Amino acid sequence: MPWVRAILRGQKVYARADAGGALHVENGRVEIRYKPNDGRRYEARADNLEIADPTVLPEETCGAAGPVAKPEAPSKSKVTGAPTTAVEGAVIAYADGACSGNPGPAGLGVVVIDGSSRVEISEYLGEGTNNIAELTAVLRALDEVEAGRPIMIHTDSQYTIGVVQKGWKAKANVALVAEVKARFRAREAARLVYVPGHAGVILNERADALAREAVSARKNKREVFPGKAP
Repeated sequence: MPWVRAILRGQKVYARADAGGALHVENGRVEIRYKPNDGRRYEARADNLEIADPTVLPEETCGAAGPVAKPEAPSKSKVTGAPTTAVEGAVIAYADGACSGNPGPAGLGVVVIDGSSRVEISEYLGEGTNNIAELTAVLRALDEVEAGRPIMIHTDSQYTIGVVQKGWKAKANVALVAEVKARFRAREAARLVYVPGHAGVILNERADALAREAVSARKNKREVFPGKAP
């Protein structure tokens, strides 16, 4: 079965296709490879893939591969389905970015849980990159909580956590990274928490959906749901 080049969350991958170049979907998922011959086989949701180049590539483009074993999942909270890393009294936020092409039309999604209230943000950013969308989503989460209150922002962007909290040197988006880092320095009670993407974490999936909605609709929205935390 042949392959095509596709985009998954801003990253180019090889995706299974039919003879006409359309994605080959089984049970809503498509076999993908990040590298053609590293022996690792992954799957992605069909709606998260965008064909970047419709040229049909032969079967031998990618070598034999086996499924990658998933690490044992950490304990999960009953409320969010996320790792139980909560700080007592902290506002819980999930921030995600999306980009159609990289660069391309970009958007962000944020879900903020404050007690029994939930806020959802979907914002179109115009032309940008996935990393810009991820970083800006974190800023929007911070904007929702007054200074001094603890906030835990969950993100599936290891890049964001790396440049903000782990001392990675930013080779691009230098001004934006500096702004995010400055905001965190000014708020000792704010921190980033890694959450795996597309792993069934309910609020992270919701933030992702809001980001993709912003890209497709080219619109912004902010909705408040009092008394409707998950």
